[in-house]
Amino acid sequence: MSAKTAGQPPHRPNVSQEEWDLRVELASCYRVVDEMGWSELIFNHISLRLPGPEHHFLINPYGLWYREVKASNLVKIDLEGKIVGPADYPFNPAGFPLHSAIHAARPDAKCVMHTHTTAGIAIACLEEGLNHDNFYSSQIFGEVAYHNFEGVTVDTGEMPRMVASLGTKNHLILRNHGLVTMGGNVAECFMRHWNLQRACEIQLQYMQTGRPIRPVDRAVHERNAQATQAFAKLGGARTPFAALVRRVEARDASFRE
Repeated sequence: MSAKTAGQPPHRPNVSQEEWDLRVELASCYRVVDEMGWSELIFNHISLRLPGPEHHFLINPYGLWYREVKASNLVKIDLEGKIVGPADYPFNPAGFPLHSAIHAARPDAKCVMHTHTTAGIAIACLEEGLNHDNFYSSQIFGEVAYHNFEGVTVDTGEMPRMVASLGTKNHLILRNHGLVTMGGNVAECFMRHWNLQRACEIQLQYMQTGRPIRPVDRAVHERNAQATQAFAKLGGARTPFAALVRRVEARDASFRE
């Protein structure tokens, strides 16, 4: 593995067209996350499992800003934490237990995203966690799991406990830590994260009023969540995500390199 600066010309790895297209899609997601202001210096991670029986997945090169991530410099690793093929950068060890655990346990979780946004960590620090009585949080009623804080996620011993906490849900709040979402593709994972992030932001805003919150009936929550899930199954995440990609591409299309 050789060290390389972000400004050097990229080289396209010798991969299939299918893998290259997935690399471009994941790299575009890093740029969109940076555009949204969710990046945390060079930390946090978004991973994407590649097709095939090997359980290989892509993750960001450690040391680069999200706006420097490109299809060519994404790092491919296996479930043992070993880099597969040539790589110009290492990957963040803190990203391995979280992402590999979910990818291994949940074949449906093709893409996994983790952030440390201010709103996300603030809600994660609340004893009651996320309140579902706002427009966005209601859409994920019954779809949010919680995992107790065990420190920086570098201990592989935490992996089975994290998987047990997650269960079959697609939104995970790491207590005192941050947010995690997963999806069957990059767009679905991103839009779930966007929805969860908005729910956290709005909760913090109405908590500041100090006024009582008008509750929503459980039956309404359940209908709302079911409608949201049905929309997702129809590929409803792809259109807004594609619009965001167009916005970042208009300014800088280097994620395609």
